[in-house]
Amino acid sequence: AAAMKSLRFISAEALVSDAQFARRSLGSLAHNLFPLLFKASYLLEQGEVIHDLVENWPLVDLNVGKLLGKSADCQEDLSHRTCSVCLQSCLTGLRDYVLHPPSPYVKRLKVVDLTGIKDVEVQVCACKKPLGRWARTQLLCKLCLELLLRPPRPGAAELSVDVLIDLFVTERNYELVVQALLTKRSCPLKIHCVAFRADSLALHKFFYAVRLADPALLRKLEVVHNVRLEMEHLEVLLASVRFPLLASLTLPARTFNVRRLTAADELVLAAIGEKMSEMPHLTELSMAFSILTGRLRKLLSPLKTPLKVLDVSNCSLNHADMAYLANSLHSSHLEVLDLSGHNIPDLYPSTFFKLLSHSSSVLRSLILEECNIQDSHVNMLMLALSPCRKLQEFKFLGNPLSSEALKHLFVFFCELPMLQNVEFPVPRDCYPLGTTYPIDDANLCSFDRQKYERVAEELKCILLQGNREGVKASTPLFGSYDAAVEETNNELGTYLMKSFKETLEKFTNSLKEMSL
Repeated sequence: AAAMKSLRFISAEALVSDAQFARRSLGSLAHNLFPLLFKASYLLEQGEVIHDLVENWPLVDLNVGKLLGKSADCQEDLSHRTCSVCLQSCLTGLRDYVLHPPSPYVKRLKVVDLTGIKDVEVQVCACKKPLGRWARTQLLCKLCLELLLRPPRPGAAELSVDVLIDLFVTERNYELVVQALLTKRSCPLKIHCVAFRADSLALHKFFYAVRLADPALLRKLEVVHNVRLEMEHLEVLLASVRFPLLASLTLPARTFNVRRLTAADELVLAAIGEKMSEMPHLTELSMAFSILTGRLRKLLSPLKTPLKVLDVSNCSLNHADMAYLANSLHSSHLEVLDLSGHNIPDLYPSTFFKLLSHSSSVLRSLILEECNIQDSHVNMLMLALSPCRKLQEFKFLGNPLSSEALKHLFVFFCELPMLQNVEFPVPRDCYPLGTTYPIDDANLCSFDRQKYERVAEELKCILLQGNREGVKASTPLFGSYDAAVEETNNELGTYLMKSFKETLEKFTNSLKEMSL
Protein backbone atom coordinates (compact mmCIF):
# COMPACT_ATOMS: atom_id res chain seq x y z
CA ALA A 1 0.00 0.00 0.00
CA ALA A 2 2.88 2.35 0.77
CA ALA A 3 4.07 2.02 -2.84
CA MET A 4 0.73 3.50 -3.94
CA LYS A 5 1.35 6.69 -1.93
CA SER A 6 3.67 9.61 -2.66
CA LEU A 7 6.04 11.01 -0.07
CA ARG A 8 3.74 14.06 0.12
CA PHE A 9 0.80 11.83 1.07
CA ILE A 10 2.79 9.87 3.65
CA SER A 11 3.80 13.21 5.22
CA ALA A 12 0.14 14.33 5.21
CA GLU A 13 -0.82 11.09 7.01
CA ALA A 14 1.89 11.70 9.59
CA LEU A 15 0.58 15.23 10.19
CA VAL A 16 -3.10 14.31 10.58
CA SER A 17 -2.36 11.25 12.75
CA ASP A 18 -1.71 13.73 15.57
CA ALA A 19 -5.17 15.31 15.51
CA GLN A 20 -4.50 18.07 18.07
CA PHE A 21 -1.29 19.21 16.37
CA ALA A 22 -2.91 19.08 12.90
CA ARG A 23 -5.87 21.19 14.06
CA ARG A 24 -3.59 23.81 15.58
CA SER A 25 -1.46 23.95 12.39
CA LEU A 26 -4.27 24.54 9.85
CA GLY A 27 -3.90 28.34 9.91
CA SER A 28 -0.30 28.18 8.73
CA LEU A 29 -0.77 25.63 5.94
CA ALA A 30 -0.73 26.40 2.21
CA HIS A 31 -4.24 26.27 0.71
CA ASN A 32 -3.29 23.69 -1.91
CA LEU A 33 -2.51 21.16 0.85
CA PHE A 34 -6.11 21.04 2.09
CA PRO A 35 -7.30 18.44 -0.51
CA LEU A 36 -4.33 16.19 0.34
CA LEU A 37 -4.97 16.48 4.09
CA PHE A 38 -8.69 15.82 3.57
CA LYS A 39 -8.02 12.47 1.90
CA ALA A 40 -5.31 11.53 4.43
CA SER A 41 -7.70 12.34 7.31
CA TYR A 42 -10.44 10.32 5.64
CA LEU A 43 -8.15 7.33 5.20
CA LEU A 44 -7.12 7.44 8.87
CA GLU A 45 -10.68 8.27 9.99
CA GLN A 46 -9.63 11.45 11.78
CA GLY A 47 -13.09 12.99 12.17
CA GLU A 48 -11.99 16.06 14.15
CA VAL A 49 -9.37 16.98 11.56
CA ILE A 50 -11.91 16.56 8.72
CA HIS A 51 -14.32 18.83 10.60
CA ASP A 52 -11.70 21.57 10.99
CA LEU A 53 -10.45 21.25 7.40
CA VAL A 54 -13.98 21.79 6.08
CA GLU A 55 -14.74 24.55 8.60
CA ASN A 56 -11.69 26.45 7.30
CA TRP A 57 -11.85 25.34 3.64
CA PRO A 58 -9.96 27.97 1.60
CA LEU A 59 -10.86 26.82 -1.93
CA VAL A 60 -13.85 27.58 -4.16
CA ASP A 61 -15.17 24.03 -4.32
CA LEU A 62 -15.20 20.89 -2.19
CA ASN A 63 -16.03 17.87 -4.34
CA VAL A 64 -16.00 14.92 -1.92
CA GLY A 65 -16.04 12.23 -4.64
CA LYS A 66 -13.09 13.81 -6.46
CA LEU A 67 -11.11 14.45 -3.28
CA LEU A 68 -11.47 10.78 -2.28
CA GLY A 69 -10.87 9.33 -5.76
CA LYS A 70 -7.59 8.03 -7.20
CA SER A 71 -4.88 10.65 -7.39
CA ALA A 72 -1.16 10.88 -8.18
CA ASP A 73 -0.47 11.15 -4.43
CA CYS A 74 -2.66 8.21 -3.36
CA GLN A 75 -3.84 5.56 -5.80
CA GLU A 76 -6.49 4.19 -3.43
CA ASP A 77 -10.07 5.18 -4.29
CA LEU A 78 -11.95 6.02 -1.09
CA SER A 79 -15.13 7.35 -2.76
CA HIS A 80 -16.98 4.12 -1.88
CA ARG A 81 -16.25 4.61 1.83
CA THR A 82 -19.42 6.11 3.23
CA CYS A 83 -17.79 6.19 6.67
CA SER A 84 -20.21 7.62 9.23
CA VAL A 85 -17.48 9.29 11.34
CA CYS A 86 -15.90 11.01 8.34
CA LEU A 87 -19.08 12.12 6.56
CA GLN A 88 -20.75 13.43 9.72
CA SER A 89 -17.58 15.40 10.51
CA CYS A 90 -17.55 16.75 6.96
CA LEU A 91 -21.18 17.95 7.14
CA THR A 92 -20.93 19.45 10.64
CA GLY A 93 -17.72 21.17 9.48
CA LEU A 94 -19.75 22.66 6.64
CA ARG A 95 -22.37 23.97 9.10
CA ASP A 96 -19.62 25.55 11.22
CA TYR A 97 -17.97 27.07 8.12
CA VAL A 98 -21.19 29.04 7.69
CA LEU A 99 -21.58 29.85 11.39
CA HIS A 100 -18.18 31.37 12.05
CA PRO A 101 -17.48 34.92 10.92
CA PRO A 102 -15.76 34.79 7.54
CA SER A 103 -12.47 36.47 6.89
CA PRO A 104 -12.69 38.00 3.39
CA TYR A 105 -9.37 36.40 2.44
CA VAL A 106 -10.14 32.81 3.38
CA LYS A 107 -13.89 32.19 3.03
CA ARG A 108 -14.55 31.63 -0.63
CA LEU A 109 -16.27 28.24 -0.76
CA LYS A 110 -19.07 28.27 -3.33
CA VAL A 111 -19.90 24.63 -4.15
CA VAL A 112 -19.87 21.42 -2.11
CA ASP A 113 -20.55 18.27 -4.15
CA LEU A 114 -21.67 15.16 -2.24
CA THR A 115 -22.88 13.26 -5.33
CA GLY A 116 -19.67 11.32 -6.03
CA ILE A 117 -20.00 9.15 -2.91
CA LYS A 118 -20.75 5.51 -3.80
CA ASP A 119 -22.75 3.28 -1.46
CA VAL A 120 -21.39 -0.27 -1.36
CA GLU A 121 -22.02 -3.45 0.63
CA VAL A 122 -18.81 -3.79 2.62
CA GLN A 123 -17.46 -0.87 4.63
CA VAL A 124 -13.70 -1.16 5.14
CA CYS A 125 -13.42 1.81 7.52
CA ALA A 126 -12.66 1.13 11.19
CA CYS A 127 -16.03 2.41 12.47
CA LYS A 128 -17.79 -0.07 10.10
CA LYS A 129 -20.83 2.22 10.14
CA PRO A 130 -21.94 3.71 6.83
CA LEU A 131 -23.78 6.99 6.44
CA GLY A 132 -25.99 5.98 3.51
CA ARG A 133 -27.87 8.15 1.07
CA TRP A 134 -31.01 8.34 3.24
CA ALA A 135 -28.96 9.27 6.34
CA ARG A 136 -26.99 11.88 4.37
CA THR A 137 -30.28 13.43 3.23
CA GLN A 138 -31.53 13.42 6.82
CA LEU A 139 -28.36 14.97 8.27
CA LEU A 140 -27.98 17.73 5.65
CA CYS A 141 -31.64 18.78 6.03
CA LYS A 142 -31.28 18.80 9.83
CA LEU A 143 -28.18 21.01 9.63
CA CYS A 144 -29.90 23.43 7.23
CA LEU A 145 -32.83 23.85 9.61
CA GLU A 146 -30.42 24.20 12.54
CA LEU A 147 -28.69 27.10 10.76
CA LEU A 148 -32.01 28.92 10.41
CA LEU A 149 -32.55 28.81 14.17
CA ARG A 150 -29.22 30.48 14.89
CA PRO A 151 -28.87 34.23 14.42
CA PRO A 152 -26.38 35.03 11.62
CA ARG A 153 -22.99 36.31 12.77
CA PRO A 154 -21.57 39.54 11.33
CA GLY A 155 -20.44 38.96 7.75
CA ALA A 156 -22.31 35.63 7.48
CA ALA A 157 -25.39 37.10 5.80
CA GLU A 158 -23.81 37.27 2.33
CA LEU A 159 -22.46 33.70 2.58
CA SER A 160 -24.05 31.26 0.14
CA VAL A 161 -22.82 27.72 -0.53
CA ASP A 162 -24.48 25.39 -3.07
CA VAL A 163 -24.62 21.80 -1.78
CA LEU A 164 -25.11 19.21 -4.55
CA ILE A 165 -26.70 16.04 -3.18
CA ASP A 166 -28.64 12.92 -4.21
CA LEU A 167 -31.79 13.16 -2.07
CA PHE A 168 -33.55 10.03 -0.79
CA VAL A 169 -37.05 10.71 0.53
CA THR A 170 -39.35 8.30 2.37
CA GLU A 171 -42.36 8.76 4.66
CA ARG A 172 -40.00 8.85 7.66
CA ASN A 173 -37.89 11.85 6.58
CA TYR A 174 -40.46 13.57 4.34
CA GLU A 175 -41.43 16.40 6.75
CA LEU A 176 -37.79 17.26 7.44
CA VAL A 177 -36.83 17.32 3.74
CA VAL A 178 -39.85 19.45 2.83
CA GLN A 179 -39.04 21.96 5.59
CA ALA A 180 -35.42 22.20 4.43
CA LEU A 181 -36.46 22.71 0.79
CA LEU A 182 -39.14 25.27 1.68
CA THR A 183 -36.67 27.40 3.65
CA LYS A 184 -33.82 27.09 1.12
CA ARG A 185 -33.88 30.79 0.22
CA SER A 186 -33.12 31.93 3.75
CA CYS A 187 -30.48 29.27 4.45
CA PRO A 188 -26.80 29.92 3.53
CA LEU A 189 -26.45 26.23 2.61
CA LYS A 190 -28.46 25.85 -0.60
CA ILE A 191 -29.58 22.27 -1.27
CA HIS A 192 -29.30 21.47 -4.99
CA CYS A 193 -30.85 18.10 -5.72
CA VAL A 194 -29.08 16.29 -8.57
CA ALA A 195 -30.79 12.91 -8.08
CA PHE A 196 -34.10 12.26 -6.32
CA ARG A 197 -35.16 8.84 -5.02
CA ALA A 198 -38.64 8.31 -3.56
CA ASP A 199 -39.71 5.15 -1.73
CA SER A 200 -42.47 4.25 0.76
CA LEU A 201 -44.17 7.58 0.12
CA ALA A 202 -47.79 8.60 -0.51
CA LEU A 203 -48.30 9.83 -4.07
CA HIS A 204 -49.34 13.42 -3.19
CA LYS A 205 -46.24 13.75 -0.97
CA PHE A 206 -44.00 12.51 -3.79
CA PHE A 207 -45.51 15.09 -6.19
CA TYR A 208 -45.01 17.89 -3.67
CA ALA A 209 -41.44 16.95 -2.71
CA VAL A 210 -40.23 16.50 -6.29
CA ARG A 211 -41.61 19.95 -7.22
CA LEU A 212 -39.80 21.54 -4.28
CA ALA A 213 -36.54 19.81 -5.26
CA ASP A 214 -36.21 22.01 -8.37
CA PRO A 215 -36.98 19.61 -11.27
CA ALA A 216 -35.20 21.96 -13.70
CA LEU A 217 -31.85 20.80 -12.27
CA LEU A 218 -32.69 17.13 -11.71
CA ARG A 219 -30.57 14.60 -13.62
CA LYS A 220 -31.89 11.38 -12.12
CA LEU A 221 -35.35 10.45 -10.83
CA GLU A 222 -36.00 7.10 -9.13
CA VAL A 223 -39.53 6.24 -8.05
CA VAL A 224 -39.39 2.79 -6.52
CA HIS A 225 -41.19 0.05 -4.57
CA ASN A 226 -43.93 1.68 -2.53
CA VAL A 227 -44.90 4.77 -4.46
CA ARG A 228 -48.14 3.88 -6.22
CA LEU A 229 -47.38 5.72 -9.42
CA GLU A 230 -49.56 4.51 -12.28
CA MET A 231 -49.61 5.50 -15.91
CA GLU A 232 -52.18 8.30 -15.53
CA HIS A 233 -50.27 9.78 -12.56
CA LEU A 234 -47.06 9.71 -14.59
CA GLU A 235 -48.79 11.59 -17.40
CA VAL A 236 -49.97 14.28 -14.93
CA LEU A 237 -46.45 14.58 -13.49
CA LEU A 238 -44.76 14.93 -16.90
CA ALA A 239 -47.45 17.34 -18.16
CA SER A 240 -47.17 19.63 -15.12
CA VAL A 241 -43.45 19.46 -14.33
CA ARG A 242 -40.59 19.93 -16.79
CA PHE A 243 -37.37 17.91 -16.38
CA PRO A 244 -35.08 19.47 -19.03
CA LEU A 245 -31.83 17.91 -17.71
CA LEU A 246 -33.19 14.49 -16.73
CA ALA A 247 -30.84 11.74 -17.92
CA SER A 248 -32.16 8.77 -15.92
CA LEU A 249 -35.71 7.68 -15.02
CA THR A 250 -36.69 4.67 -12.90
CA LEU A 251 -40.39 3.83 -12.50
CA PRO A 252 -41.97 1.52 -9.89
CA ALA A 253 -43.45 -1.92 -10.69
CA ARG A 254 -46.78 -1.84 -12.54
CA THR A 255 -46.55 1.81 -13.58
CA PHE A 256 -47.79 0.46 -16.91
CA ASN A 257 -50.30 -2.37 -17.20
CA VAL A 258 -51.51 -2.69 -20.77
CA ARG A 259 -53.73 -5.69 -19.96
CA ARG A 260 -56.41 -3.29 -18.75
CA LEU A 261 -55.88 -0.73 -21.51
CA THR A 262 -58.80 1.33 -22.83
CA ALA A 263 -58.79 3.67 -25.83
CA ALA A 264 -58.20 6.59 -23.42
CA ASP A 265 -55.21 4.75 -21.94
CA GLU A 266 -53.67 4.39 -25.41
CA LEU A 267 -53.70 8.20 -25.62
CA VAL A 268 -52.09 8.44 -22.16
CA LEU A 269 -49.33 6.05 -23.26
CA ALA A 270 -48.68 8.11 -26.40
CA ALA A 271 -48.65 11.33 -24.34
CA ILE A 272 -46.03 9.87 -21.97
CA GLY A 273 -43.86 8.91 -24.97
CA GLU A 274 -44.18 12.46 -26.30
CA LYS A 275 -43.28 14.02 -22.94
CA MET A 276 -40.21 11.77 -22.63
CA SER A 277 -39.16 12.87 -26.12
CA GLU A 278 -38.91 16.43 -24.75
CA MET A 279 -36.10 15.32 -22.43
CA PRO A 280 -33.05 15.63 -24.72
CA HIS A 281 -30.65 14.12 -22.14
CA LEU A 282 -32.72 11.04 -21.23
CA THR A 283 -30.51 8.00 -21.89
CA GLU A 284 -31.45 5.66 -18.99
CA LEU A 285 -34.89 4.15 -18.53
CA SER A 286 -35.97 1.46 -16.09
CA MET A 287 -39.51 0.04 -16.25
CA ALA A 288 -39.04 -3.36 -14.55
CA PHE A 289 -42.25 -5.29 -13.72
CA SER A 290 -44.55 -3.10 -15.83
CA ILE A 291 -46.74 -4.99 -18.31
CA LEU A 292 -45.90 -3.53 -21.72
CA THR A 293 -46.96 -6.30 -24.13
CA GLY A 294 -47.08 -4.93 -27.67
CA ARG A 295 -46.63 -1.30 -26.59
CA LEU A 296 -42.86 -0.78 -26.44
CA ARG A 297 -42.81 1.02 -29.81
CA LYS A 298 -45.55 3.45 -28.72
CA LEU A 299 -43.56 4.40 -25.64
CA LEU A 300 -39.99 4.50 -27.01
CA SER A 301 -40.28 5.48 -30.68
CA PRO A 302 -40.94 9.20 -29.94
CA LEU A 303 -37.58 9.48 -28.11
CA LYS A 304 -35.09 11.49 -30.15
CA THR A 305 -32.06 10.61 -28.00
CA PRO A 306 -31.00 6.94 -28.12
CA LEU A 307 -31.17 5.07 -24.80
CA LYS A 308 -27.92 3.69 -23.37
CA VAL A 309 -29.48 1.89 -20.39
CA LEU A 310 -32.77 -0.01 -20.66
CA ASP A 311 -34.38 -2.24 -18.04
CA VAL A 312 -37.48 -4.02 -19.34
CA SER A 313 -37.18 -7.05 -17.07
CA ASN A 314 -40.44 -8.92 -16.42
CA CYS A 315 -42.40 -6.63 -18.77
CA SER A 316 -44.15 -9.46 -20.68
CA LEU A 317 -42.68 -8.30 -24.00
CA ASN A 318 -43.89 -10.09 -27.13
CA HIS A 319 -42.30 -10.70 -30.52
CA ALA A 320 -43.41 -7.30 -31.87
CA ASP A 321 -41.73 -5.52 -28.91
CA MET A 322 -38.51 -7.42 -29.44
CA ALA A 323 -38.54 -6.81 -33.20
CA TYR A 324 -39.08 -3.08 -32.56
CA LEU A 325 -36.20 -2.96 -30.07
CA ALA A 326 -33.80 -4.83 -32.37
CA ASN A 327 -34.51 -2.44 -35.26
CA SER A 328 -34.89 0.78 -33.26
CA LEU A 329 -32.44 3.68 -33.05
CA HIS A 330 -31.71 2.55 -29.46
CA SER A 331 -30.30 -0.88 -30.39
CA SER A 332 -26.83 0.28 -31.46
CA HIS A 333 -26.38 2.49 -28.36
CA LEU A 334 -27.42 0.08 -25.57
CA GLU A 335 -24.63 -0.26 -23.02
CA VAL A 336 -26.74 -1.84 -20.25
CA LEU A 337 -29.67 -4.11 -21.06
CA ASP A 338 -31.92 -6.14 -18.73
CA LEU A 339 -34.30 -8.57 -20.43
CA SER A 340 -34.82 -10.84 -17.40
CA GLY A 341 -38.07 -12.77 -17.02
CA HIS A 342 -38.63 -13.33 -20.76
CA ASN A 343 -38.54 -16.74 -22.45
CA ILE A 344 -35.93 -15.62 -24.99
CA PRO A 345 -34.94 -18.98 -26.60
CA ASP A 346 -38.55 -19.97 -27.35
CA LEU A 347 -40.19 -16.63 -28.10
CA TYR A 348 -37.69 -14.62 -30.14
CA PRO A 349 -34.26 -16.23 -30.60
CA SER A 350 -33.53 -14.54 -33.96
CA THR A 351 -34.61 -11.02 -32.92
CA PHE A 352 -32.53 -11.41 -29.73
CA PHE A 353 -29.55 -12.31 -31.96
CA LYS A 354 -30.19 -9.25 -34.09
CA LEU A 355 -30.49 -6.98 -31.02
CA LEU A 356 -27.17 -8.21 -29.60
CA SER A 357 -25.39 -7.88 -32.93
CA HIS A 358 -26.56 -4.25 -33.17
CA SER A 359 -25.50 -3.38 -29.61
CA SER A 360 -22.33 -5.55 -29.60
CA SER A 361 -19.90 -2.66 -30.15
CA VAL A 362 -21.06 -0.84 -26.97
CA LEU A 363 -22.78 -3.40 -24.70
CA ARG A 364 -21.16 -3.45 -21.22
CA SER A 365 -23.76 -5.20 -19.08
CA LEU A 366 -26.32 -7.84 -20.01
CA ILE A 367 -28.84 -9.35 -17.57
CA LEU A 368 -30.81 -12.42 -18.60
CA GLU A 369 -32.15 -13.82 -15.32
CA GLU A 370 -34.97 -16.41 -15.41
CA CYS A 371 -35.04 -16.48 -19.22
CA ASN A 372 -35.50 -20.27 -19.52
CA ILE A 373 -32.02 -20.69 -21.04
CA GLN A 374 -31.38 -24.46 -21.07
CA ASP A 375 -28.44 -26.69 -22.03
CA SER A 376 -29.70 -26.94 -25.61
CA HIS A 377 -29.45 -23.13 -25.94
CA VAL A 378 -25.85 -22.72 -24.77
CA ASN A 379 -24.29 -22.74 -28.25
CA MET A 380 -26.83 -20.18 -29.44
CA LEU A 381 -26.05 -17.98 -26.41
CA MET A 382 -22.29 -18.17 -27.01
CA LEU A 383 -22.80 -17.28 -30.66
CA ALA A 384 -24.95 -14.28 -29.71
CA LEU A 385 -22.43 -13.08 -27.11
CA SER A 386 -19.23 -13.60 -29.09
CA PRO A 387 -19.32 -10.21 -30.94
CA CYS A 388 -19.85 -8.39 -27.58
CA ARG A 389 -16.16 -7.62 -27.01
CA LYS A 390 -16.89 -4.77 -24.56
CA LEU A 391 -19.03 -6.91 -22.24
CA GLN A 392 -17.94 -6.38 -18.62
CA GLU A 393 -20.86 -7.95 -16.77
CA PHE A 394 -23.16 -10.87 -17.50
CA LYS A 395 -25.86 -12.00 -15.05
CA PHE A 396 -27.93 -15.08 -15.80
CA LEU A 397 -29.23 -16.36 -12.46
CA GLY A 398 -32.31 -18.58 -12.34
CA ASN A 399 -31.80 -20.39 -15.67
CA PRO A 400 -32.13 -24.22 -15.77
CA LEU A 401 -28.51 -25.00 -16.79
CA SER A 402 -26.51 -28.09 -15.82
CA SER A 403 -22.97 -28.09 -14.39
CA GLU A 404 -21.64 -29.27 -17.77
CA ALA A 405 -23.36 -26.45 -19.66
CA LEU A 406 -21.95 -23.90 -17.19
CA LYS A 407 -18.43 -25.28 -17.74
CA HIS A 408 -18.81 -24.76 -21.51
CA LEU A 409 -19.97 -21.22 -20.90
CA PHE A 410 -17.07 -20.45 -18.58
CA VAL A 411 -14.55 -21.66 -21.18
CA PHE A 412 -16.22 -19.21 -23.56
CA PHE A 413 -16.15 -16.39 -20.94
CA CYS A 414 -12.34 -16.56 -20.99
CA GLU A 415 -12.50 -15.22 -24.55
CA LEU A 416 -14.45 -12.06 -23.64
CA PRO A 417 -11.55 -9.64 -23.08
CA MET A 418 -13.32 -7.04 -20.87
CA LEU A 419 -15.42 -9.39 -18.71
CA GLN A 420 -15.13 -8.63 -14.98
CA ASN A 421 -18.27 -9.90 -13.28
CA VAL A 422 -20.44 -13.00 -13.81
CA GLU A 423 -23.49 -14.02 -11.79
CA PHE A 424 -24.31 -17.64 -12.61
CA PRO A 425 -27.18 -19.89 -11.49
CA VAL A 426 -27.01 -22.81 -9.08
CA PRO A 427 -26.64 -25.76 -11.52
CA ARG A 428 -29.88 -27.60 -12.26
CA ASP A 429 -28.33 -30.90 -11.13
CA CYS A 430 -27.77 -29.48 -7.61
CA TYR A 431 -31.56 -29.27 -7.11
CA PRO A 432 -33.83 -32.29 -6.46
CA LEU A 433 -35.24 -33.99 -9.58
CA GLY A 434 -38.51 -32.50 -10.74
CA THR A 435 -37.72 -28.95 -9.58
CA THR A 436 -39.62 -26.55 -11.82
CA TYR A 437 -38.38 -23.18 -13.10
CA PRO A 438 -38.60 -20.33 -12.27
CA ILE A 439 -37.86 -21.63 -8.75
CA ASP A 440 -39.96 -19.98 -6.05
CA ASP A 441 -38.34 -18.40 -2.99
CA ALA A 442 -39.41 -21.32 -0.77
CA ASN A 443 -37.32 -23.83 -2.79
CA LEU A 444 -34.50 -21.53 -3.87
CA CYS A 445 -32.21 -22.69 -1.06
CA SER A 446 -33.04 -26.41 -1.16
CA PHE A 447 -30.04 -27.50 -3.25
CA ASP A 448 -27.00 -29.69 -2.55
CA ARG A 449 -24.51 -27.19 -1.08
CA GLN A 450 -21.46 -29.46 -1.31
CA LYS A 451 -22.07 -30.26 -4.96
CA TYR A 452 -22.58 -26.55 -5.70
CA GLU A 453 -19.27 -25.66 -3.96
CA ARG A 454 -17.46 -28.34 -6.02
CA VAL A 455 -18.91 -27.02 -9.31
CA ALA A 456 -18.22 -23.38 -8.37
CA GLU A 457 -14.59 -24.35 -7.64
CA GLU A 458 -14.30 -26.04 -11.06
CA LEU A 459 -15.73 -22.95 -12.78
CA LYS A 460 -13.20 -20.75 -11.01
CA CYS A 461 -10.42 -23.14 -12.10
CA ILE A 462 -11.55 -22.72 -15.72
CA LEU A 463 -11.14 -18.92 -15.34
CA LEU A 464 -7.74 -19.44 -13.71
CA GLN A 465 -6.53 -21.70 -16.54
CA GLY A 466 -7.72 -19.10 -19.05
CA ASN A 467 -5.64 -16.43 -17.24
CA ARG A 468 -8.86 -14.72 -16.17
CA GLU A 469 -8.56 -14.94 -12.36
CA GLY A 470 -9.65 -11.26 -12.22
CA VAL A 471 -13.21 -12.22 -13.24
CA LYS A 472 -15.53 -12.27 -10.20
CA ALA A 473 -17.99 -15.18 -10.42
CA SER A 474 -20.77 -15.55 -7.84
CA THR A 475 -24.33 -16.73 -7.20
CA PRO A 476 -26.17 -14.09 -5.13
CA LEU A 477 -29.35 -16.14 -4.66
CA PHE A 478 -31.54 -13.21 -3.70
CA GLY A 479 -30.14 -10.75 -6.23
CA SER A 480 -27.37 -8.16 -6.06
CA TYR A 481 -26.88 -5.82 -3.12
CA ASP A 482 -28.95 -2.63 -3.18
CA ALA A 483 -27.61 -0.03 -0.73
CA ALA A 484 -30.79 2.07 -0.78
CA VAL A 485 -33.08 -0.89 -0.03
CA GLU A 486 -30.69 -2.13 2.66
CA GLU A 487 -30.68 1.24 4.42
CA THR A 488 -34.47 1.58 4.58
CA ASN A 489 -35.60 -2.07 4.72
CA ASN A 490 -37.32 -1.67 8.12
CA GLU A 491 -39.47 1.13 6.76
CA LEU A 492 -40.04 -0.81 3.54
CA GLY A 493 -41.25 -3.85 5.51
CA THR A 494 -43.64 -1.73 7.61
CA TYR A 495 -45.01 -0.05 4.49
CA LEU A 496 -45.55 -3.40 2.73
CA MET A 497 -47.37 -4.79 5.79
CA LYS A 498 -49.56 -1.66 5.90
CA SER A 499 -50.52 -1.91 2.22
CA PHE A 500 -51.11 -5.69 2.59
CA LYS A 501 -53.41 -4.97 5.57
CA GLU A 502 -55.30 -2.30 3.56
CA THR A 503 -55.79 -4.73 0.67
CA LEU A 504 -57.07 -7.43 3.06
CA GLU A 505 -59.49 -4.97 4.67
CA LYS A 506 -60.85 -3.90 1.27
CA PHE A 507 -61.25 -7.57 0.29
CA THR A 508 -63.03 -8.41 3.59
CA ASN A 509 -65.35 -5.41 3.22
CA SER A 510 -66.28 -6.36 -0.34
CA LEU A 511 -67.00 -9.95 0.84
CA LYS A 512 -69.25 -8.54 3.58
CA GLU A 513 -71.08 -6.39 1.02
CA MET A 514 -71.60 -9.41 -1.22
CA SER A 515 -73.05 -11.45 1.64
CA LEU A 516 -75.51 -8.67 2.65
